[in-house]
Amino acid sequence: MIIHIYAKVSNGLIRQYFPKGTDFNKVTNSQIEFVMKRLNTRPRKTRGEKQPVELFLGKAVDLLTA
Repeated sequence: MIIHIYAKVSNGLIRQYFPKGTDFNKVTNSQIEFVMKRLNTRPRKTRGEKQPVELFLGKAVDLLTA
């Protein structure tokens, strides 16, 4: 159940960039990479304001030098 809720939240975040009905055949790789980077560096309230990339790597990431 928790995974289902997380998937719905993630889909909602993705829809902010790619609205329903988006033709993904016309979406470029750079657009997808941009959205991935934005979502993976967005602090999550449910994770103590940590970014998914911090949790994945196990450390803080300075995006200005990355």
